[in-house]
Amino acid sequence: MDINNDIWELSRVIFSYPAIDNHAHAFLREEHKDDYPFEGLISEASGEKTSQDATYTMACYRATSQLAKLFGLGPDADWEAIKQHRRTLPYDALCRMCMEPTHIQCILIDDGLGSAAKMYPYNWHDQFTAAPTKRIVRVEALAEDILKHAIELQIRDERLSPSNLLGVFLANFETALISAAQDSAVAGFKSIACYRTGLNVAIVSSLEENIAVEQLLTKLTLIYMSSRTLRLEHKDLNDYIVNVTMKIAGAAGKPVQFHTGLGDNDITLTLSSPAHLQPLIKAFPNTKIVLLHSSYPFTQEAGYLTAVYENVYLDFGEIFPFLSPDGQRQVIRQVLELAPTNKIMWSTDGHYWPESYYLGTVQARQALFEVLEASIRKWELTLPQALGIVKRAFFENANRIYNLGLVPKFA
Repeated sequence: MDINNDIWELSRVIFSYPAIDNHAHAFLREEHKDDYPFEGLISEASGEKTSQDATYTMACYRATSQLAKLFGLGPDADWEAIKQHRRTLPYDALCRMCMEPTHIQCILIDDGLGSAAKMYPYNWHDQFTAAPTKRIVRVEALAEDILKHAIELQIRDERLSPSNLLGVFLANFETALISAAQDSAVAGFKSIACYRTGLNVAIVSSLEENIAVEQLLTKLTLIYMSSRTLRLEHKDLNDYIVNVTMKIAGAAGKPVQFHTGLGDNDITLTLSSPAHLQPLIKAFPNTKIVLLHSSYPFTQEAGYLTAVYENVYLDFGEIFPFLSPDGQRQVIRQVLELAPTNKIMWSTDGHYWPESYYLGTVQARQALFEVLEASIRKWELTLPQALGIVKRAFFENANRIYNLGLVPKFA
């Protein structure tokens, strides 16, 4: 047996096998492509100073090298050269340059990030994939839109009633969830409870006659009337939003994604571990739960939950390109420590810039190759076993879990 032939075959498959990107976000519209600091490509840091600090990370150095190669720049190109060059490219050409090497066959897009006026609609991305893009409904954004509309109706009718507002909101939110669950364009739901009140979600069956929530709605109404903005971050209300989503999604057989771990400074890190979700996992055993973003730095806890609960699945995304190469390999090793390989899925967490899809793909393929190659060389894996992991992680698992019904188009 020539192990080098096995390694060559692993490389051939891993760098060209079609992929389902099970969690991503929309591109910025061309007229808004420079609205956000490009450093958001390589860091969750916010603020001008902390964003600039990100350019001194291993993640940035590697991204600079890879984008310089993609753009045909010399090996001495720095981060500023990358930024300047991309501004000279026609936007359509930039998008295609980044997407064509990814071999992404289908994208599941959470279209609740950013302003709809600045982002392309989810199905605009169909031009880059062989299969139609599907939606992931961000439930907190949906709830905020419904509550805004309910408040506007009360203002229009000059009939402000917190108890009535609560009843209308709850009824309309549940109706909207059911409608989304029945929509063939919707692959699943997503909660950002991690950002709002934490992952220690309580089991809540009703909010009727909840005086605290009615008082909150009065406060939110006044805020909305003065600022036209609204953000739901009250634990009782947010926990209820998650609970009703879990119930309806489970009945429809559609997964619920949870942001876990890695995020910007809007999260409380100690409440971002997926371990906090254990009561919810137990309360809704028939609802598929996808732990997003490798749950970094809580990857081993996520792997444990994936191993012991039938309804839990683990996404290994967002670490590409935010972590160093060594960090990425270590996370993949931790994913594989305990999690069954028929329950892990890859994603780019691509957002705003097409380069995020490119880096999120090429780095993930490279890191997984290096981890599996090492295991083959140590005789811990056979080639068929390694190829099975690749195909499941990049395509088969997401295809099954989200009921996509796709056939891999493998060049």
